[in-house]
Amino acid sequence: MTESKPRPLISVQERLRDQVAHALRAALISGELRPGVVYSAPALAADFGVSATPVREAMLDLAREGLVEAVRNKGFRVTEMTERDLDDFTEIRALIEVPTVGRVTRTATAEQLEALRPDAEAIVAAARAHDLIGYLEADRRFHLSLLALAGNTRLVEVVGDLRKRSRLYGLTRLDQRGELVSSAEEHLELLDLMLTGDADAAEACMARHLGHIRSLWAEGREEAAERPALRLGMR
Repeated sequence: MTESKPRPLISVQERLRDQVAHALRAALISGELRPGVVYSAPALAADFGVSATPVREAMLDLAREGLVEAVRNKGFRVTEMTERDLDDFTEIRALIEVPTVGRVTRTATAEQLEALRPDAEAIVAAARAHDLIGYLEADRRFHLSLLALAGNTRLVEVVGDLRKRSRLYGLTRLDQRGELVSSAEEHLELLDLMLTGDADAAEACMARHLGHIRSLWAEGREEAAERPALRLGMR
């Protein structure tokens, strides 16, 4: 009987860091963490009921994603996004993703496209369940997997980076109004159009979807700015 290979151990500290990072992302999305505001690791740790170390490590993870930036001897500042930044990011994504959707529609097999359906359905399910983190994670998988069918890894990397920098936040009230569900359902509409082979219609759907995302972001940003700050906590 052969000996099983020992599995690498995941430390409690690593698991805690991941939990804190997840909670911080949720706080960014909900608007509890405000752009331009500097947050100290000890203060956040007190809110979460943990030590400062996993908070610092989680914040460094978010800094690598472009969501926050380190402020020497003070903590971390949530990256501020201007309306011009959002317009620029949306324009670049449209220039890349719209024609790529047309290209993939013409070249991908039905089997390759159908493989995207579970993620498209997961986006809708997350929106209906008011799971904003799950929504964004499924949305990322769907879009990047679709683009990967074009066979250009650099293109996928560029769009992945743009998505991180133009992250959505302040979506809680939009979710409560049901607007995320209609945005989520556009993924299924897009996939069905691609399966028919109608590249022009698929491109038009993708352009409309990106415009919808941009308007949702702007509305959520305004609503987040109007709300009082909430106390953070691990959920």
